[in-house]
Amino acid sequence: MDFEIKLFLFIIGGIILLLFLVGSFFIVPEKETVVVQRFGKFNRVAFSGFNLKIPLVEAKAGTVNMRTQQLDVSVETKTKDNVFVDLQISVQYMPIRAKVFEAFYSLDDPHAQIASYVFDVVRAEVPLLELDDVFSRKDDIAVAVRNNLSALIDEYGYSIVKALITDINPDEHVKASMNRINAAKRNKHAAEEEAEAEKITIVKKAEADAESKRLQGEGIAKQRLEIVRGFKESV
Repeated sequence: MDFEIKLFLFIIGGIILLLFLVGSFFIVPEKETVVVQRFGKFNRVAFSGFNLKIPLVEAKAGTVNMRTQQLDVSVETKTKDNVFVDLQISVQYMPIRAKVFEAFYSLDDPHAQIASYVFDVVRAEVPLLELDDVFSRKDDIAVAVRNNLSALIDEYGYSIVKALITDINPDEHVKASMNRINAAKRNKHAAEEEAEAEKITIVKKAEADAESKRLQGEGIAKQRLEIVRGFKESV
């Protein structure tokens, strides 16, 4: 009986020891970090590779993805000349390695917060420009978005890798008007080219006629000289 109890206790102890050992280490994949808490309070950040922790005392609070992530935002705003435009903006961002604590604890939803900042920056920049300038200076707007976002979200543990304006869509009525203007410009250019071609044709024809008449005149003059020469020889 005593042997059976000891065996039972030995097995239970072995299981507890095994669980203790298994719970004392963990592996963090590449491009990820794990926030470790001790008794519910932040203790450290574990980086990729083999890591140790104290079972029952320390626990993994969560994982922070260190990869570059992309956020696509659609912002509707108005230009300086009162045209509503919809800008499609792609923002690439990633957590700062030295600020994983801030990235994990400061923002519950980084996507939503960054999108909110994108709205604020774009709606501060675009109303200063007219529609044509928005198209011609979209790279400048993208740089302004990147610089302003970088300054705003750095304190939350994130950095902006790149900001791109991928599309600009004016109001449909304005777009139709722009298409009509562009079509009129193309038609005007085509008419000018056609007129120029016709002008060149007329000039070339006139030059050809003048050359023909010159040659014809020279022929008549030579013919008259031959007649006079022949007349003199006969006398």
